[in-house]
Amino acid sequence: MNAFVVIISMLFLGMGSSFSQSNLKLVTSSYSPIEGLDAEAGIKRGDPSDIIKVGSLYYVWYWKVGINVRWATWYATSPDGFTWTEKAEVLPPGKEGSWDDEGCFTPGILIANNKYYLFYSGVNNPYRTKGLEKSKTRIGIAISDSPDGPWTKFSGNPIMVPSTDITEFDSHRIDDASIIVRDGKFWLYYKGRQWGKSPRETKMGVAIANKPEGPYVKYKNNPVVKGGHEVLVWPQGKGVATMIGKEGPENVRKSIMYAEDGFNFKKTHNFTNKNVPLAPGGYRPEAFTDNGKGKLIEWGLQRVMKKGIEYLERFDLKEVSDKSKK
Repeated sequence: MNAFVVIISMLFLGMGSSFSQSNLKLVTSSYSPIEGLDAEAGIKRGDPSDIIKVGSLYYVWYWKVGINVRWATWYATSPDGFTWTEKAEVLPPGKEGSWDDEGCFTPGILIANNKYYLFYSGVNNPYRTKGLEKSKTRIGIAISDSPDGPWTKFSGNPIMVPSTDITEFDSHRIDDASIIVRDGKFWLYYKGRQWGKSPRETKMGVAIANKPEGPYVKYKNNPVVKGGHEVLVWPQGKGVATMIGKEGPENVRKSIMYAEDGFNFKKTHNFTNKNVPLAPGGYRPEAFTDNGKGKLIEWGLQRVMKKGIEYLERFDLKEVSDKSKK
C-alpha cells in the first residue's frame, strides 16, 4: 500500500512538472537591419546598453573598436529605432596604469536625480597576456547632466569588484550592469564568472544601493540566475523580468524569467526560435519610474557576429500562441 502511494505520488509530481512546462508562455524574436550601426569593414561594435528615450530621440551606448585599438564606449541616437546616427566616443580607455586602461565596454544607463549615469566595465592592460589575475573586470560609473555628455568618471571607481573568495560565482569577472529603480533603491544586476571557469559558466547576480554611486551591497544569496552570458532586466508588474540567451543549463537558457521579489527567478516564457537575441539591450520605458507598471519589453538592439565583423541590429519580441509559433 505504501509503495502504491509512493508510485501514485511520483506520477502526480511528474504530471505537475510536465503541466507547468506546458503552461509556459511563448515568445518569438524577429530581426531587422538598422542604418548607421550596421556592418563596417575594419570596425567592430557590440554589447549595446539598454535604450532610453529623451525628447524625440532614442539613445544607445555600445563599445566600438578598430583593428589593434582598445575598446571605447560610443553612443548613437535615432528617431525611430531603425535609423541611427553615430555621434561620438564618450568613454575612452583610462590612463596607463589605471583599472580601465585596456578599455571601457558593456555600458548600462541610469537616469536619476536629473542626471545620467553611464555604468561600464573596465579591465587592465594588457589583460590578454598576463593570465587570470590581469583579466579581472570591474564596474565603474561616469556621470553627466545630459545624455550627450560630457561624461566625468566617478572618483570612487570602480564601484563593483570581483569577490576575493575564489569559490564565489563572481571571483574572476564582474561586468555588464543593467540597472532599474525598485522600492526607491537602485538595483544593479550583473554577470559574474568564477575563478577558472569558462564563459559558458557565467551567472547573474544583483547588488543594491541607496544612491546611484553606491555603495552597492551584493545580495547574500547570489547568484539569482544560474546561467545567461549577458544581462538584460526590466521591471514587469510588481517584479523583475530578465532575458536569458544561449548559455546556461537547459532549464534556464533561451527563456524569459520573472521574480516578484527581484531575487527568486522562475521561467515564464520559452523562445520559439533558436536564434535568441545576443548581448541585447532593450527599450525599457518603465526602468526608472518605480511605478509597478512595467511590461514585457517589445524591442531593442543586439550584437551580430558574421565573417569576422561585429555590428548591431534590431530585435522585436512578441508573445505568440501555440498555434501561431514558427
